[in-house]
Amino acid sequence: MIGETVVVVREVVTGTDAHNEPITEAVEESVDDVLIAPGPRADIPDAFRPVGTVVAWNLHFPKTFTGSLRGAKVSVRGGAPCDVIGDPQPFTLANTPTRWHMPVELERADG
Repeated sequence: MIGETVVVVREVVTGTDAHNEPITEAVEESVDDVLIAPGPRADIPDAFRPVGTVVAWNLHFPKTFTGSLRGAKVSVRGGAPCDVIGDPQPFTLANTPTRWHMPVELERADG
């Protein structure tokens, strides 16, 4: 299997304004060797998904990625950034003999 490069976009607080409100900036990080598949996966029933959630992509991040994806967006194959669903967590290392261990679902709503 061959992974691809995706771009993870996170909002990072860089300070506060005159009203003590946070100032954020979008920070991009390229992640190599991500397995990409179009969504949805057939093995997850719709009853377990939030209402209105449409899975655009299913990704598997490599073990070399250690960051959090909660609240992030991911751009796949140069497309518009899609929202990460939930707070993806990696599988136990002992149960993942391959290079990939964290499944991630992306959602996107058009219109």
